[in-house]
Amino acid sequence: MKSIQAGAGHFARSVAAAMMAIMFLTFVLQIVVRYSARLEWLPDRFPFLDPSLYGWTLEFCLFLWVWIVFWGNAFVVRDSDHVTFDILFHAVRPAVRRWFIIISGVTIAVVLILSVEPTWSKFYILRLKKTATLSAVFGDWIRMRDIYAIYIFFLIAVALRYAWAAYSAVRYGVDAPTHGSDEIR
Repeated sequence: MKSIQAGAGHFARSVAAAMMAIMFLTFVLQIVVRYSARLEWLPDRFPFLDPSLYGWTLEFCLFLWVWIVFWGNAFVVRDSDHVTFDILFHAVRPAVRRWFIIISGVTIAVVLILSVEPTWSKFYILRLKKTATLSAVFGDWIRMRDIYAIYIFFLIAVALRYAWAAYSAVRYGVDAPTHGSDEIR
């Protein structure tokens, strides 16, 4: 089981790293095109450097940023990576801490799972809306719903993580790892 968790964690980090690399390369492309646009002879000689061909880069960077934030927080960032205000949590007995974990874990999991359907319903209209510039590069199939669909994965993944934390607290107590990903690295 630990090897499956380690493999899944490695895959999630690799996807996040790939998205960041692609976003960085797109940003470098934006810089090259922006500064080469001042050279009027360049697009005549090298038509692929015509600045009007690269309006999509800004929207593509924004798309990748949305995906990096939600992908990373759903699958890469561990609980120990977050800033927490846990003075009260550490001031109480372990039995009370256990109930803190159970109540907060179940509450967060339930609220996030209950928010999936209303969120997807709001995304329904986004299936009609095209992106301003990405469809010119990637085709007509890409819609705004596709850009924000990662949020649904985020809701489900974080809900499962908190449900697992509550289950672990019920089964093992406070000393159990809240999420399997904390001890993988």
